Amino acid sequence: MSFQEEFIFWRLANYFISEHEYRIIQLSKSQKELWLEKMENKKAQVIRILHYNLDWSNWMQRDIQHTLANGESIRKQLHKRSLDVLNIYVTPYPPVDDYEYYIGKPLLYPKGEKTAVTSLICDRQNQMKAIEEMMNESIPVILKEEYEEQDIAVEKQAALSTARKKVLSEKELFENGKPRFTYLFIAVQIIMFLLMEAAGGSTDSSVLIQFGAKANWLILEGEWWRLFTPIFLHIGILHLVMNTFALYYLGLTVERLFGNCRFLFIYLFAGFFGSLASLLFSQNISAGASGAIFGCFGALLYFGTAFPKLFFRTMGTNILVVIAINLAFGFSMSGIDNAGHIGGLIGGFLAAAMVHLPKQKRILVQVSAFLVSSALIFGLFQYSIANEGKLIDEQSALVIAQDYVEKEDYDRAYTFLQEYESQNESTANTLFLLSYIEIKTERIEEAKQHLHQVIEMKSDFHEALYNLSLIYLSEKNYLLAKQYAEEALDIQPKNNEYNKLLTQINELESAASES
Repeated sequence: MSFQEEFIFWRLANYFISEHEYRIIQLSKSQKELWLEKMENKKAQVIRILHYNLDWSNWMQRDIQHTLANGESIRKQLHKRSLDVLNIYVTPYPPVDDYEYYIGKPLLYPKGEKTAVTSLICDRQNQMKAIEEMMNESIPVILKEEYEEQDIAVEKQAALSTARKKVLSEKELFENGKPRFTYLFIAVQIIMFLLMEAAGGSTDSSVLIQFGAKANWLILEGEWWRLFTPIFLHIGILHLVMNTFALYYLGLTVERLFGNCRFLFIYLFAGFFGSLASLLFSQNISAGASGAIFGCFGALLYFGTAFPKLFFRTMGTNILVVIAINLAFGFSMSGIDNAGHIGGLIGGFLAAAMVHLPKQKRILVQVSAFLVSSALIFGLFQYSIANEGKLIDEQSALVIAQDYVEKEDYDRAYTFLQEYESQNESTANTLFLLSYIEIKTERIEEAKQHLHQVIEMKSDFHEALYNLSLIYLSEKNYLLAKQYAEEALDIQPKNNEYNKLLTQINELESAASES
């Protein structure tokens, strides 16, 4: 009894699986039809091998149409623009009638013409010559007159064993740890959000600063821990919900890939790097896990450099699309900390490169990533110290100074605003707050000078006019006190405080003239 066709079937299967790293898509119950896939192969992304005794070409024609339909279905499932299928018939003899039209050239799926099937015949006469010509290499095989069941068993076992080992090794990469820290981080950010809401609201700047939001001036003053704490804070319920969902889906994947401890390092390092980038390129007070979440994207991109074939076969295209959409969305919308996002992406990539994957080493890459990270952090810190005055915007400066004022820490508020003014262009708001602090610290002449500057910048700044009136009243300069009180009242005619002040000035002026 000859087992030649069955042997060739499994020899081809073993050749494509072992030598060219194809993966099994489907093996029929009869084990006479095998579908293989390797999307990286440009000649044939999918191979179908069929052990069948061909008789008439019309049967082969129907089978090729069936193969085209299956190929089109695979193409759609894999979201590929086009797909080339190599269809191999292992048969003792070719069809008895004309069949050459269907052999050796691509036939296109009629609907869309995105899937092509090229059919080859491997028979007893030509054996594997057509396949070797297409693959441009010889297929190692020991030709025999007769093949025994043992020969088939060896090839079959080798093919299936290799395929199974590849599947298990790939599966192990995604099972390096049961997620723990992902759930912990989700719980922490929800708890912190509730605490902030109870303290006055997560959108309140003073509450954000109190709980550890990124505030450039405070970081530059020495509160470097603020490069980490913003990771766990969120501004508003929508911000929290979006980042929680993103962390759930991305965090679970990254923690399974890299393991618990590596994920902890990647997440915190990426969050730190995102905060550092935000410090340098965004003057606003900010908070959120977005930088750390983008770090998860960065870690997956690093995984793509280590296992490019597996990456693009499983998640690569989707990850790249999602990153592009998020970055585009960030640049098109105001109020989004893109510097933190990009910094987190870079930080996550570098952190993943430093720790690599469990049970594996890439010493040169890991050391290089460590040196690059160290150099970047050192350089960015030096830049921030040298340009600290440029890293704070007016709104942040006012919020920070006002926070000092509310705590009655007037000396610290005064020092802060003076340094800010020395490195930035003065505005009516910053000068007014500075004058208020000067009044509280009895620097009356400085306050008077700054209030006059405020009025020059903004003539309808009625609070500045009111404070000037109070200063001149304390100096018993009733003429100027009355002038500024009247100007303030003209702007705010229904303000009771201004009315009371003007009445008081008139009374004191009358009393002074009578005496």
